[in-house]
Amino acid sequence: MVLGGKHLFGSIDDIRVTFIEKKIEEDRKDFLKKLLEKNDFEVVIQEEKRKSEEEPQLYSVGVTDMTFNPTTFIFQRRLKTLDGEHIVNQDYWNQKSEDPKPQYWKNSK
Repeated sequence: MVLGGKHLFGSIDDIRVTFIEKKIEEDRKDFLKKLLEKNDFEVVIQEEKRKSEEEPQLYSVGVTDMTFNPTTFIFQRRLKTLDGEHIVNQDYWNQKSEDPKPQYWKNSK
């Protein structure tokens, strides 16, 4: 999912959450859950309803911290990687790369 500026609120099982991503596959859900829990967020997950058994199971992921906005936290460098030693950048968040450098700005070197 592309990082956006919108801060989406809602409920999962009567718990108020900030939605992180909706309608994502299991591997993405697992990655986000581990990453957010590593950064001390309480994660709430909801299975999306399927029209048929043949369709893949999709999930919505939210956190109980109503001030959390993924875009803001990433660009303010407030999230740590799963190893806890590096800062999460946009490519790491989107699972395009595990390299914490370069940051969101590109150096010409």
